[in-house]
This record gives sequence, C-alpha cells and structure tokens, in this order.
Amino acid sequence: MISVQGLGLHHAGNYLFRDTNFTIKKSDKVGLVGKNGAGKSTLLKILSNEINFFEGSVVPDGNITIGFLKQDLEFVKGRTVWNETLQAFEQINAWKTELEDVNHQLATRTDYESDAYSNLIHRMTDLNDLLHHHDAYNLEGDVEKVLLGLGFKADDFDRITDEFSGGWRMRIELAKLLLQQNDLLLLDEPTNHLDMESIVWLENFLKDYNGAIVLVSHDKQFMTSVCNRTFDINNKKVDDYKANYTKYLELRKERREKLEQAKKNQDAEIKQMEDNINRFRASATKASFAQSLIKKLDKIERIEMDNEDVSKFNIRFVQSQVPGKVIFEAENLGKAYGQKQIFDGVNFFIERGDRIALLGQNGQGKTTLAKILSGELREYSGDWKLGHNVNIGYFAQNQEEVLNGENTVLQEAEDAATEETRPRVRDLLGSFLFVGDDVQKKTKVLSGGERNRLALCKLLLRPFNTLIMDEPTNHLDIQSKEIIKLALNKFEGTLIVISHDREFLQGLADKIFEFRDGHMKEFLGNVDEYLEYRQKESIREISIEKSKLEIKHQSKTDTKPEEKQEVTNNSKSDFVSKEQKSQLNKLKKLEDKIAEYEVEIAQLETFFTKTNPTDNDLQKYNSLKNELEQVMQEWETTSIALEN
Repeated sequence: MISVQGLGLHHAGNYLFRDTNFTIKKSDKVGLVGKNGAGKSTLLKILSNEINFFEGSVVPDGNITIGFLKQDLEFVKGRTVWNETLQAFEQINAWKTELEDVNHQLATRTDYESDAYSNLIHRMTDLNDLLHHHDAYNLEGDVEKVLLGLGFKADDFDRITDEFSGGWRMRIELAKLLLQQNDLLLLDEPTNHLDMESIVWLENFLKDYNGAIVLVSHDKQFMTSVCNRTFDINNKKVDDYKANYTKYLELRKERREKLEQAKKNQDAEIKQMEDNINRFRASATKASFAQSLIKKLDKIERIEMDNEDVSKFNIRFVQSQVPGKVIFEAENLGKAYGQKQIFDGVNFFIERGDRIALLGQNGQGKTTLAKILSGELREYSGDWKLGHNVNIGYFAQNQEEVLNGENTVLQEAEDAATEETRPRVRDLLGSFLFVGDDVQKKTKVLSGGERNRLALCKLLLRPFNTLIMDEPTNHLDIQSKEIIKLALNKFEGTLIVISHDREFLQGLADKIFEFRDGHMKEFLGNVDEYLEYRQKESIREISIEKSKLEIKHQSKTDTKPEEKQEVTNNSKSDFVSKEQKSQLNKLKKLEDKIAEYEVEIAQLETFFTKTNPTDNDLQKYNSLKNELEQVMQEWETTSIALEN
C-alpha cells in the first residue's frame, strides 16, 4: 500500500530519522510509539505528504486515498452537525448535485432527438450507477451510527457546530474521517477529547476497519486492542514489531536485553581502545598507530539506551497530617453558567482513603466539581463541607495558566518546595525526565507534556493528604504516565481523579462518580466493572436515540401538505397524537428509571456480600428500594392511562 525507503529527515544537521525503511500493507494497523519529540506526528505528516523535504522515498501503491486526523481544525461556521458531517462525502455530494442538474435539463429541454439530449441520458445513467455503487442513498444510517457512537445525541444533529467546544468539533472531524472509508487512515491522538465510552466504541470500530491504519496514542489499552503491528521510534530509526502493544513490550524486553549485552561489550571495546590511545600517543614509534585508533573510535556508532524502568524512580507524595474521617460532604450541590445548568442536586460523602474517579462526557461538570472542591470556584448552589485537617493538592488541566512563564523549570520547582523537600528538588526533576540543561528552560517554552510533568513534580514537593487531579495524563508519554501512576499507588491519602484513560485508572480508583445529563450518580466498583455496566447502558441509550430519529424521519415522510396545515392550526386530532406521544415518552423515561434503580440496588447487594455496610449504605439502599416502588406505581398508572 505504501513503501518507505531510505527515509531521512534533518534540521540544521540533526537527524530526526536516518536511513529508515518499512512497508505498510492493507491489513496493517500500526501503532507508533516513542518518547515525546521522537518524531511520531512528523512521520504521520510525511506519510500524508504534508512534509516533502526529506531524503529517500515514500511511494504509495496506486491511487490510494489517505485520511489524516490532525490536532488543528478548520470549520466553516453556520453548518449544523449533520450538514458538517455530510461534508465527508465530497465526491458523492458532487455527483448528487450533477445528477440534479442533469434531471433538471432533461425535464426542461425539448430537443429529444439531439446528441446532447442523448448524452444527458447516458450521463444520468452513469451517475445513478456511481451513486448506487457507493451506496449513496443509505448513507444516513452510517452517519447516525458514527455520530451516536462518538457521543452525540439525536437532538444535537440539528445544532450549529459553532455552539460546540473544540473537543466536540474534533469528534465531528473524526466522524467525517471514519465515514470516508479511506484506504489509509492516519490518526494523531484520536482518543483526545473522547470520554471512556466513546473510546471503547472507536476501538471496536477501528478493529473492523477495512483499510490500513497508522495511529499515535498514549492509551496502552487502546493500542493493544486496535493494532496488530508496532513501530518503535528511537535513536533516529523505526524498529518494526509485528505484534500488538502488549506483545511488543515482551519482544522489546528481549531485544533490550540483547542490546544491553551489546552495549556492555561495546563499552569494554571503547575503553580498551581509549587505554591504547593514551598509552601509544606519546610514543614516537606508535603515534601513527594511536592516530588510526582515534579514527576508528570516531567511526563507531555508539549504542544508546534510555532508562525505561520506572520502578527505579523512588518517588512518592509527601503525606501531611492525618485528616478526620470525613473529607468532603455535599448536599444538593449545583452549578450553572448563566442559563446553562451544568449539574444539580449532587449529593455525596467522601471518606478518608477513598479513591474516586470522576467519569462522564466532556461538559458534564467533572472539572467544575473539581474546581469547587479545590476552592478555585466559589459560586454554586447547595452546600458542601470540608473535613477536619484536610490539606488539598490540586492538579489543574490548564497548566499554562498555573505556571509562571518567566521562571525556569528549576525556579518553579524550588518555589513550590518546603524547607524539608528543597534538597530533593533536582532528584525529583530528574525522576520526571528533566535532566541536564532541561532544568534551565523557561516554563513558557515547555511543551504540553513537559508542563504537566513539572506541575506533577511540584505536587510532590508539598505535603497533602487529599489530591484532586484533573486529567493528569494529558500530553504525557507512556513512561511519564507510569511514573505518576507509581507515585499515586504509593499515596496513602484520599484521591479524586478525572481521566478517560482506562489503563491509568485500573488499580487506582475503586469508586466511580458518573456525571450524566446534569446529575451525578455513585457507582461502587472499579473502572472495568463500570465499563461493563456502561456498555449495556450505551446499547439501550443508542437504541433510544435511534428511535427518536426514526420517529423524526417518519413524521417528515408521512406528513402530507394538508396535514402540515393541520399542525399549524393546532387541530384537535393533532393534539391527541401529541398527548399519546407524551405518554409514551413518559413511559419510556419511567422504564429507564426502573432499570437504573434495579442496577444500583443490585450493585449495593453485591457490595454488601463483600463488606459490612455502614449506616449510610443501608440508608441509601432502603431509599432506593422506596423510590423504585414509587416509580413502579407511577409506571402502572401511566400504562393504564395510555390504554384508556
């Protein structure tokens, strides 16, 4: 499909790639791995022909189509989500427009015997064949499937894209790319801005994708599930492993052991040569021999190895005084920005030692709650209380606003340190991969990943007993994520973390607060149990959204002109139809509530078999049982009313 031979790319004499060779075939799903700055995104740009100033050759096989998901977006304002997504079918849209023009000409022209008229008929036939071949008249179902899978609701389809955040616009761009069915798909961090459910959906979609894929991602679980081949970019080369990410780690370990032995032998050889040079260079008779050794030494290509064993980094958060049993308690907590209610009626009770993950789609209020609890946001409704002796460490998502751009990395870390931790500053910076001259860089020139690493390092320099962390793994490479997870696993305090990274959360959180549709629900279990539950719920929710769309399409198809007039005049028959629909919608919502209550009750019953329930647990259980009984009664009343 695409062949790369002798690839070289350099700037000012420093090579990013040198004499690199590989071939990508149709069935390949390739994951690119390597440290930040290794050249992963650059390689994608070379494959997409966005960069052409390189050595060697990049040769595509025939007229293959290439789709490239980049991090920078260009949107035309004023389009709806639906219409913007339909821009994916540029060629099909052009054929449809041409067919409309041809049909118009055939309907208005009268030169039936002319060659021009005959040519129009042939062109109409060709266009219809092309559209049927590309299944152009069944695209709406594909568009619905992809948009719903990426987290959009049916009601979102007619909204203007200008109303959505950058993260949601990125989802639209991803939807367009998936619908195009290109021969080669290039994806640069496709899981950025996606919630956990959408990541799982995308994972399943890409596994069945009928084409080649090359992707960059720091999500280990996503890479393992999607990719059947791994390119490890290091030392200006691409090491090709014909295996998924998990198997690649095993193979790389074997290769690394051999490389360590080769480096050990090379170091011994170099030392011997250096000793001989020092011994012979002063001798008049051996000087020429010493010079030949120097030339030979200069030509040796040194084996370089990175320190990748994160277990050697002995880093841990400094524990402050022991707090009281209660860390946070909230009652009817809510937050609105203007007319937009983010969440309302939130109640929770967080105890010392709890490890909680805040999950849900972007914009549902996770960051807002983190800001309220950390004291960053002081305007809200309801009430919440901070426990006794609680010291909070807060990791904000917007690190560029938190760091002083004029400070060096070292100054920023030293400013955060206490008298006790100041001697550890340089060691900690080294553990977070700031070595040598890196500590003298000003923070304003740091990359997103470097800013996050510095902010995490600063947290380790002050004593806390409660940590609130908002997307701490954003922009971090896999090794950096392992370093911070190692430190968090050693942390003995209370942890509240926002993340969409499943692998990062595994073993880190044992309780979930789910944000959805303006409310927060507590889930007693780990992230794997939560995902299993959400997968079942997502199937039901997507089914509901599809039902809404079917009703919408049916009403558009069935409504005749005279019926439209009746709707406008609010006729009696139309009023009855709306009442029936209202009762059906109410019935469906009640059924959804019943299912939710049953799931929560079942969770608590399972939880009670593992541990002794507290008074709060039993109170919550009895409350849920009572609420379920009330909803069941309401469902029965509504059903009878609908039958009547």
